[in-house]
Amino acid sequence: MISPRVFRVVLPAVSAAVVLSLTGCDPLTAEGGSAGASSAASGGGQQGGGAGASPLANQDGTKPGLAPLASEGDRAAARELIGNVATKGRGPRTGYEREEFGYAWMDTADGVPLARNGCDTRNDLLKLHGRHVQFRSGSDCVVVAMDLDDPYTGKDIAWKKAKATEVQIDHVVPLSYSWQMGAARWSESKRERLANDVLNLLPVEGRANSSKGDSGPASWLPPNKRVRCAYVVRFAQVARKYEMPVTAADKDMMLAQCGG
Repeated sequence: MISPRVFRVVLPAVSAAVVLSLTGCDPLTAEGGSAGASSAASGGGQQGGGAGASPLANQDGTKPGLAPLASEGDRAAARELIGNVATKGRGPRTGYEREEFGYAWMDTADGVPLARNGCDTRNDLLKLHGRHVQFRSGSDCVVVAMDLDDPYTGKDIAWKKAKATEVQIDHVVPLSYSWQMGAARWSESKRERLANDVLNLLPVEGRANSSKGDSGPASWLPPNKRVRCAYVVRFAQVARKYEMPVTAADKDMMLAQCGG
């Protein structure tokens, strides 16, 4: 997982409980999602998608979408941001549990956008990024249907709660990754902020989320090439906000996606 050219093994479908324990990138229900494989080296996937805000103009994550960074000026700014991220080796996963970052999904992680608004983080993210959002009868919180422009695959997904795992909430910096990069020594409140911070969260296609696992950018990038620079900028923004290093291989891959 430290080489920019990685070959991933396609695994059988795994249960959502396994994904939850391994990554902290949570399915929307307890039903299982299917695991796939998308390596950083493959470059596959669809080329559409990428609607919404540029991460450079969305530093708190409160604007919807993840737009590509196409201009040389934006890509230069992206390289500067990534260049300021510290590096260190990835530590052991010993002691990691999803519960170390609070229960999913809480509305009480003080210090992050949308906290204590009466709606849990999952539904906040669906409302923020979805189009044509429909709510459960009598609720202005619980989302039961929406359309999503998935940045990771470029697909336009017509999502309904009856098939909840077709869209999952991804932690851009996986919680297990953060644990190995220093979060094991953080306070509980700081870990809860990371797990519920909209800057670190994107609703995406379930299969893409499952294929990512707890990978950093050196071993997984979105199949949609157009948003790869934007994705690693978002990864760098989270790392900078939480004073968290990344591995040297991850930083090299991040720079490479933005022309470095």
